[in-house]
Amino acid sequence: MYRTIIPDRREIEPKLNENTMRVLSARYLRRDVKGIVVEMPQQMFERVARAVSEAELIFGPVSNARLWEERFCEMLWSLDFLPNSPTLMNAGTQLGQLSACFVLPIEDTLESIFQALSNMALIQRSGGGTGFSFSRLRAMGEMLRSSGGVSSGPVSFMKIFDAATENIKLGGRRRGANMAVLRVDHPDIVAFIDSKRDGHSGLSNFNLSVAATDEFMSAVESGGELALHASNGQVIRTLPARAVFDRICQAAWETGDPGLIFIDTINSANPIAADGMLESTNPCGEVPLLPYESCNLGSINLTHFITTADGEGKLEWNRLRRTIHDAVRFLDDVITVNRYPLAEVKDATEAYRKIGLGIMGFAEACILCGISYADETALAFANELMQFIAAEARNASALLADERGTFPAWGRSHFALSGLKLRNATQTSIAPTGTISLIAGTSPGIEPLFALAYRRMGVLGNETLVEFNPVFARYLGDDDRADKTLELVKRAGSLADCAEIAPELKRLFVTALEVPPEQHVRIQAAFQKHVDNAVSKTVNLPADATVEQVAGVYSLAHKLGCKGVTIFRYGSKLEQVLHLGAEEEPYEREYFTRCDPGACKL
Repeated sequence: MYRTIIPDRREIEPKLNENTMRVLSARYLRRDVKGIVVEMPQQMFERVARAVSEAELIFGPVSNARLWEERFCEMLWSLDFLPNSPTLMNAGTQLGQLSACFVLPIEDTLESIFQALSNMALIQRSGGGTGFSFSRLRAMGEMLRSSGGVSSGPVSFMKIFDAATENIKLGGRRRGANMAVLRVDHPDIVAFIDSKRDGHSGLSNFNLSVAATDEFMSAVESGGELALHASNGQVIRTLPARAVFDRICQAAWETGDPGLIFIDTINSANPIAADGMLESTNPCGEVPLLPYESCNLGSINLTHFITTADGEGKLEWNRLRRTIHDAVRFLDDVITVNRYPLAEVKDATEAYRKIGLGIMGFAEACILCGISYADETALAFANELMQFIAAEARNASALLADERGTFPAWGRSHFALSGLKLRNATQTSIAPTGTISLIAGTSPGIEPLFALAYRRMGVLGNETLVEFNPVFARYLGDDDRADKTLELVKRAGSLADCAEIAPELKRLFVTALEVPPEQHVRIQAAFQKHVDNAVSKTVNLPADATVEQVAGVYSLAHKLGCKGVTIFRYGSKLEQVLHLGAEEEPYEREYFTRCDPGACKL
């Protein structure tokens, strides 16, 4: 039993605020040949439900398809569940490409490199984001057998991919997004780590992740050496593992990149290990994929499943169960009706039928239940919640397997050994839900509240969206001090400097930069324990955080079994998306001022 402070949100008809309508109009609603919006939000949801439910015609009568069209439409229009953006944008349109996440292979030939570049352009044009491992490319200076020349190295080719992405908008509506992964034992690892540090090298359309092995992390702890391997497997030199790790942490402190993906942890959970090693993820890291795979994501709006009884909040487990089952069916139907940009992607995606069901609104759900994101209770809540979602998603996939058959590669999976028949090789993932959580009117993914008032940049080109947390505004209600508090929050973004605010309010409405870094990681690990893909989460750090704190976050994430970890130190990028406070002039106080970079160098 958890205490709640807000009325049952199911009693509130879905209302789309001004910012939501601006985003929907700019990115999601259909337009005519003159560029005029010709669709209302409810019509968008009806379009999506109708298109996705066409998959039901393959497995049952028309009446069954109509039933699921109604169920899907209800789920979408109520904002209880939303799929990834390409599904909302493209379902029921001529384009029809519904997947958000792709991984493309790159082999060590010029033909493979530029084939991957061409494939990336086709995928990004259709609305998808792309991930790459550049680890198979020869290091800078290595001999090229075909010409007798030398290789320019992975980072040089990354810049070519970045330049191409710069001139492609995803689906013509948003900027392209890429993930670049390089193994920590690649000879060019230092150049990769440093590739964003000068601020002038480009790569603005890439997230960077070092593929860190267990052996490397162990060597960091023990003071051992890291062996760097040429393309033929030969060890060409060694470096102190701790020095490489420290350089990663320094670069992340300065720029937010690179993050780490723990490649051995990822592959230990690979359900189709017989078909190859996982080498890369999608741009935000929540889905490790084999070459040419795509994945379809969707997120449940957790705040809609909290009800009030006698002043206490309870999670409606039975209603959540039904939505999980409906969402899994929806995502499996998406795979069936999808129009894939490449034949190889169609073959790989349909062979494994991976889906990634997750949640959004976890931070607000905690508040509704009287739980502080910074407390141990939040960890228990996260564990119980995701264990339930994972179990029910797997049950739903098993029922679909009975109805429709297993995914085609099931016989080569580790599920075949136990006899567990599933329709989907993976079922769960935690996505960042940047724009769909804005549509749903809740907090993104499993992140804490970034701020109670903030400015969001880059979602609508050069426009700025000013946002106030609606839960906090409703909580204040008609309190005599509400106007004064809102003014301070508008300026500062949080309650940290509100001396007159009750401690209970500060406890519940704790913001990302006030949550200890270790708690960020523990929350992520609690979810990862029950997620069969991965978890996208950013460990937000205040501007005065140290490089040593970054190192502590990265080490703890590995020890707790996370599949990857990303940090962002507030103010380390001029072009960051979220800014504290709702006023144009930034609010500064000692806690958030930037520390001297010179004092933080190793």
